[in-house]
Amino acid sequence: MTAVLGGLAAACVWAVTLLCSTRATRLIGPYSVVAWVMLVGLVVTLPAAVAAGLPDLDGRSIALLLVAGCGNVLGLLLVYSALRTGKVGIVGPIVSTEGAIAAVLAVVAGESVAAGTGATLALIVLGIVLAGIDRETEAEAAVPRRLLADSTALAVVAAFCFGASIYATGRVSEDVPIAWAVLPPRVIGVVAVAIPLLVTSRIALTRPAVPFVVAAGICEVAGFALFALGARHGIAVTAVLASQFAGIAAVAAYVLFGERLTRVQVAGAVAIATGVALITWLQA
Repeated sequence: MTAVLGGLAAACVWAVTLLCSTRATRLIGPYSVVAWVMLVGLVVTLPAAVAAGLPDLDGRSIALLLVAGCGNVLGLLLVYSALRTGKVGIVGPIVSTEGAIAAVLAVVAGESVAAGTGATLALIVLGIVLAGIDRETEAEAAVPRRLLADSTALAVVAAFCFGASIYATGRVSEDVPIAWAVLPPRVIGVVAVAIPLLVTSRIALTRPAVPFVVAAGICEVAGFALFALGARHGIAVTAVLASQFAGIAAVAAYVLFGERLTRVQVAGAVAIATGVALITWLQA
């Protein structure tokens, strides 16, 4: 039950992260958003990590922490770049396949899953293809089609980065306190992105963007903490349930941002959501 609750709670929190980061990215750009999100996350996470004390790390744990950190930071850079020109209703469902990717990695590593997973993953792949088919609307006529296609490609690569990251986070959370499982992406993001931007005076922040980057930074940490808690009781189940964040964000984007999707794109999003739900049912 903990795996289910952790995954669902992470999905809700990550949906807020996706919506806030979408707005922030269009205000100050993806690199600045990643920098501020990681700075906020580090401020939130570091005290908890210090309070938990330095864990006993072996080579395996260090490797998993590095994969978790690098995958998360690279994934955020890619998905925020995709959101500059792409729709939340398309980028979100594609990125949500991170759960299926993490589930596959868990299976390869020896975690048992129910039969039928392969066919369900094929359905998700079909959904990705359909969700990426975009017809230009009048409002988007000024956006080069190449940029719209690039946003889909960036989202696909981001999904694989996130998949590896959340799998590593779930695995290492079995060996270290949750605060330490969540800490690496914040440290790597600050060192690799935030500090270089600060040193070169290229980091941007506007007053309208402040609440969005703060909320995204806090929710990003909260989502990973909830995921790590659930993953201690089953990485595959928690991963696919956490992937529901895309559906939540897509509905919210329709209501809040007035985004419109074609019938083919809706079919793709439905196929992805159905596949994620089926995997959840099979895992249960």
